[in-house]
Amino acid sequence: MFVALRNRNFRLLWIGSLSAFVSFFTSNVVQSVVAFELTAENRAVGLVVFGRGLGQLVLAPIGGALADRLNKRTILVSTQSLTAAVFFLLSWLSATGRLQVAHLTGTGFLIGLTFAVLGPARSAYIVDVVAQEHRGNAIALNQVALNFSRVVGPALAGVLLGAHAGGASTAFAIMGALYAAAVATQYLLPPPEPPQGARRGLLFDVAAGFSYVRGDARLRALLAMFMLTVMLGFPYVTVLPGFVEHQLGLPSTRVSLLFSISAVGGLLASLVGAQIADSKYAMAAFRGSGFAFGISIALLWFAHSFQVTAVLLFVVGVASGVFTTLNGAVLMRYTDPRYMGRVMSLAMLAFGAFGLIGVPVGALADALGEGATLAVLGALVCAVLTVLRVPESLPAVGSPVSPP
Repeated sequence: MFVALRNRNFRLLWIGSLSAFVSFFTSNVVQSVVAFELTAENRAVGLVVFGRGLGQLVLAPIGGALADRLNKRTILVSTQSLTAAVFFLLSWLSATGRLQVAHLTGTGFLIGLTFAVLGPARSAYIVDVVAQEHRGNAIALNQVALNFSRVVGPALAGVLLGAHAGGASTAFAIMGALYAAAVATQYLLPPPEPPQGARRGLLFDVAAGFSYVRGDARLRALLAMFMLTVMLGFPYVTVLPGFVEHQLGLPSTRVSLLFSISAVGGLLASLVGAQIADSKYAMAAFRGSGFAFGISIALLWFAHSFQVTAVLLFVVGVASGVFTTLNGAVLMRYTDPRYMGRVMSLAMLAFGAFGLIGVPVGALADALGEGATLAVLGALVCAVLTVLRVPESLPAVGSPVSPP
């Protein structure tokens, strides 16, 4: 399960990722709560989420090309240093009483831009520091760090926001310090291998990445399955506060406990995913977990008690944890290392789009009701996975894929 962590360089990379992930998921809660407290309006929270999602969408394809052509360690250090500086700035604005929603939205957009470059570079760096037979495990362990942070981050946010000394300003400062700690670990890593092949223009590299994926039926299917599942299924989180209040008849604040229960399921699932990431069962588990994710979301329509909802959301967390953990592992199997950053950046487009799709999903919930909207989302996920299939008559698992 943890075989890749025996590698000293991957261990450093993983520790840095964990520190950054904890800060990232802490910031999701802190920025949303602060935006609501500043305005008492839900649309202010939506603006902050929209800004971050838009930033990821704008730079994701270019971010992957940069990861494949530039020094990956330099990318990690520069993007995480910039993010740390952003949080220190927000801390100062909060402490001096100058913080506004426009600051949160603008810095959210900037963080989205840096994340669009950072994510592909981190995944591509794994190829440089981990042996081929353990790369699937390494990618999965990266997802373990992410899911662990989904549990720890919101809890840390609650503690920091509730603290009498500093509140939001202290929270922003600690988030900046966590990113600074991630930067410190990156300096201990060896220089990555120089990019292979002739270097042409950046836009040429972006176009070559799209061409490479377009020319491989298996990668096209895998990316389509992942992107559509995330875009159509993950917006369920925008409906949950209203679901708790309207369908369960409970205060919407109880949704925080449900998020934690789902995150625990995701963490446990990512550990299982790490164990099977390099096995022959990875593809079947990837597809099956997607179906389980869609079905469990749809079943929330019939949940009218907190206990049943908690059980279903734990299943949602487990299924989505396996699905996202194995996505990187199966993509890495069939991707030429020269295109790794660009392929992973295309997968990341799904999370940027998910941030934007939350707006129409919220409108649909206002029109149909939260339960019915969740049923629609779950049905759409299952429909996508039924229609899309990964071709079998392609190179065997682990075989090199020749770029065009």
